[in-house]
Amino acid sequence: MSNTTAVSTPARWYQGVTRYQWLVLVIASAGWVFDAFEGQVFNITRNDLLTDILRAQHNAPEVRQWGDIFLGIFLAGGAFGGILFGSLADRWGRKPIMVATILFYSVFAGLTYFATELWQVGVLRFFVAMGVGGEWAVAATLVAEVFPQHARAHASGIFHATSTIGTWVAAGVGLAVGAQWRYAYLISVLPAMLVLWVWSSVKEPESWTSARDKAATGEGGKLGSFRELFLHRVWGPRALLGMVLAAVGLGTFWSVTVAGQDLALDLLRRSGVDSVEAAANAKFAYGVIETIGMAVGLLSFGPLCVRLGRKKTFILLQVLSLIIVPITCYLPTTYTQLLLLLPLMGFATLSIHAGFAIYFPELFPNHLRSTAAGFCFNAGRLLASPVLIFSGWLKALPGMNLQLAITLMGMLFVIGIVAVLFLPETKDQPLPE
Repeated sequence: MSNTTAVSTPARWYQGVTRYQWLVLVIASAGWVFDAFEGQVFNITRNDLLTDILRAQHNAPEVRQWGDIFLGIFLAGGAFGGILFGSLADRWGRKPIMVATILFYSVFAGLTYFATELWQVGVLRFFVAMGVGGEWAVAATLVAEVFPQHARAHASGIFHATSTIGTWVAAGVGLAVGAQWRYAYLISVLPAMLVLWVWSSVKEPESWTSARDKAATGEGGKLGSFRELFLHRVWGPRALLGMVLAAVGLGTFWSVTVAGQDLALDLLRRSGVDSVEAAANAKFAYGVIETIGMAVGLLSFGPLCVRLGRKKTFILLQVLSLIIVPITCYLPTTYTQLLLLLPLMGFATLSIHAGFAIYFPELFPNHLRSTAAGFCFNAGRLLASPVLIFSGWLKALPGMNLQLAITLMGMLFVIGIVAVLFLPETKDQPLPE
């Protein structure tokens, strides 16, 4: 059954899904799990990495500042890689580009083991991010194209939600290696083995092969054309608004959601806990406890947007984020209280990311889908890069309260709400051809 064919809808979303479609979801999710691991392993180990390379104390302002600068570099690399590899996936096919992106992030993450200077870390994080951004564009498009219409939102939501597994693995690796951060990056080479599974199991979707054949005969649009994407009166505005929405999600993720670890560390230090214990407990608070809420939020977006629609779900969860972020920053006075609130903040602030995997492929036609979805999500990374640099500058200001800085960064959700208002509703609609 084609995902664009109008037929009677099964009672349950997973009815009628074939073994191959499940296999594609598993493979795409595995790639995204490792994507998330490669991104989060730096967040989990960055204090140890930067204190080692900078030869500074854990609480030195430059450690936090350089941490946010490298996150900004990571977003820029993801933007470049996502746009490049997304376009190549429309031109050359989903399978070979997925293989290329997995190799990209695995190899360059592993090389971080040998880094001894700040510039080396920056360059390697940029290349890792290229692979991470590119893999998401291809995998999200592949899932959307392979699954039938009635199951598409649930499958895409599950795909993006598996990123939390990567975060948990990164947290576990970070706790296991402790201050010996280099071993965490040595482990990062392992995802390269996934390419054999991809190459032997994945087939090109019929929608892409049809678009390729039409392009070859001149009957369809040019595959992966940025010119056609941006100059089209429908696709161009959608791409730009999608970029803004993604920038809000990504900027708030790295400056607000990830800051759950900083909130825990700050609270523990103010409570008199020694630096080593505080660092371990902060990793646990973010990498395990907050991530539970993040996982539930990501898994909830699919069912919510099936019931409420894509636009209403985006708006609802961003309004919830505007409420829960300041509460999490200012209300808790003990570590236990913070642990109770962090899952709520993770749920609200990260849930919309699953919406990107569901919504962006639904906005664009076959011959531009990976290009456009990759542009929205990864140009959003680029737009979010200065947000991260600003966040690092803001948090490092003399006398700046960490709670206030995080709350101010959370106001970005207002922009996300406005962007959604100008985008179309795609609930119960077939993928554009």
